[in-house]
Amino acid sequence: MSVLKRLLTMGPRDAGRRVARRVAGSLASRFDAAGLDFPLLPEDIADSTRLQLEPPPAGSTRKKLSVAWLCTPPSPGSGGHTTLFRMVAGMEDRGHRCTVLLYNRHDSDPVRNTAIIRQYWPHLKADIRIVPQAIEGYDACVATSWDTAHVLARRSNKGTHRFYLVQDFEPFFYPRGSLYSLAEDTYRFGFRHIALGGMVAATLLENVGVDSSMVSFGCDTGTYRLDNVGPRRGVVFYAREAVDRRGFLLARLALEDFHSRHPGQPIHVYGDPMGRWTVPHVHHGKLTPVQLNTLYNTSAAGLAMSFTNISLVAEEMLAAGLTPVVNDHRYARLDLPNPGVAWAPATPGGLADALSAVVEMTSGSRSIECSAGVRQGWDGTQAAVSNLISDAVAGLPARPSTSSQETWHYAAGTRGAETGSHG
Repeated sequence: MSVLKRLLTMGPRDAGRRVARRVAGSLASRFDAAGLDFPLLPEDIADSTRLQLEPPPAGSTRKKLSVAWLCTPPSPGSGGHTTLFRMVAGMEDRGHRCTVLLYNRHDSDPVRNTAIIRQYWPHLKADIRIVPQAIEGYDACVATSWDTAHVLARRSNKGTHRFYLVQDFEPFFYPRGSLYSLAEDTYRFGFRHIALGGMVAATLLENVGVDSSMVSFGCDTGTYRLDNVGPRRGVVFYAREAVDRRGFLLARLALEDFHSRHPGQPIHVYGDPMGRWTVPHVHHGKLTPVQLNTLYNTSAAGLAMSFTNISLVAEEMLAAGLTPVVNDHRYARLDLPNPGVAWAPATPGGLADALSAVVEMTSGSRSIECSAGVRQGWDGTQAAVSNLISDAVAGLPARPSTSSQETWHYAAGTRGAETGSHG
């Protein structure tokens, strides 16, 4: 269809957007903009069929270890980095020396990156450095994402204990293709996998056939807590438009459906703006955890969507007495056994039905039920991660984990852990 014909039939806004997209696509192709998004330097791409990593040394008698944690530079408030830095702090609290090694193929400003970490994660005492060409001098090294796993495989030339803290099944970040395959291959590098939660552990086993040591989620109950057992109104949504695994489009369509049924219920959005959205809502921008707890304590329901692991948002909502509506999956239920969760099919109508059912309930008793089963703190997770690393370096067998055994049985087809839907 010609631009003129489209202008006459679809209007100037549609035609203008299409022209802008065509121009942007042409410029992106000309200047290889897609290459900017690739997270690795060519020389840092590893291949499991070619790797010949030197094995780790025999058991060490050292009580205080030197541990390197590889990660990408964080943005303020990054949830994945917050969990990672909790694990680093847990090892520091046990007397180990930790170093955060930042990797960015575009050589972003190390001074700025260090300042961000010191400002937003002030409890972290670790040294912060750029990943060197040769990673050596550490008792253990921990990759924390698929790109840093490649870097660890390529740059740790000397024998060391290599670990992989897996917070998401990261191949699912991409369509089936090159990036998917490069991410998936990291689980075949031979590192020791530490899986955050049963969903990740079961997915690793089912999709790649690799074992992992599972550690459980925690919840920041020092910040998120039940302050309101009285009436509640409205729903909350954490918007991440550019991160498809957060279900932005599904959530937006669900909220439109919900609003048509409950026009008097307020809709609160934090995170990314909703763009040209005609549904009445309050956009709060970025909120601190304390501000979030206040918002959660006034609201009845919240959308807590994630397709690669359970979102920490769900249990934080529960702690504040807010019912999270979560996209249902049999593995997701491994990590959220709380009866206050409203599981819903990952469709606009299914999510809208669950939101509607929650706001139509009596809020007082529902809030208490939500907060009753929330896990307490991250101490257990920090201890488990520290023990896994310390025991491996010492040459000791891994300590048994009941949770891991339950995960394997569940992944193999035992459905006893699955409960009925709520809301």
